[in-house]
Amino acid sequence: MKDIADDIRIKPGIEEQIRSILLAVGEDPDRPGLLKTPDRVQRALEFLTSGYFQDIDDILNGAVFPAKYDEMVVVNDIEFYSLCEHHMLPFFGKCHVAYIPNREIVGLSKIPRVVEVFSRRLQVQENLTVQIAEVLQEKLKPMGVGVVMDARHLCLMMRGAQKQQARMITSHMLGSFRTDSKTRIEFLELIRSNARATGE
Repeated sequence: MKDIADDIRIKPGIEEQIRSILLAVGEDPDRPGLLKTPDRVQRALEFLTSGYFQDIDDILNGAVFPAKYDEMVVVNDIEFYSLCEHHMLPFFGKCHVAYIPNREIVGLSKIPRVVEVFSRRLQVQENLTVQIAEVLQEKLKPMGVGVVMDARHLCLMMRGAQKQQARMITSHMLGSFRTDSKTRIEFLELIRSNARATGE
């Protein structure tokens, strides 16, 4: 399946800079195993940062529908991968999103796409959580939005503290999820129930 990143080329010059990095760490960029590495790294970065080139309005266009439904909508276990803006090392995990419609609902596939757009940028998890919640609140104008993200960070696992089992959990609640404790508790309990059901 073709990905949007296939049509994106970031600014030229990265390949040569990757060659310089390989030299700086004591490698030979001309040996067979590394000859195509600069091009591969550039293409990987184009994919991993493709969120900079995507527009939320284009993604949601035509996928917001009128509805009388006014109960909580939850999309659990949205897998995401992002790059830490401090070390450019990956962090990855699952995102849980809920909203309470206010006369409009959004197509199911669009919520994971929103998560994907903001994940494919240099990020810290705290900001990523806020960005997802705030754009859904802005575009859908629901009664409220809740976002919880649970991730492992290679900058913590591979270097620094080197803690292999540590996970980071962040949340951002807006509207009724912030002002109504029952709504917030219901969302969090649905996440916990799903985790128990899947054995996590």
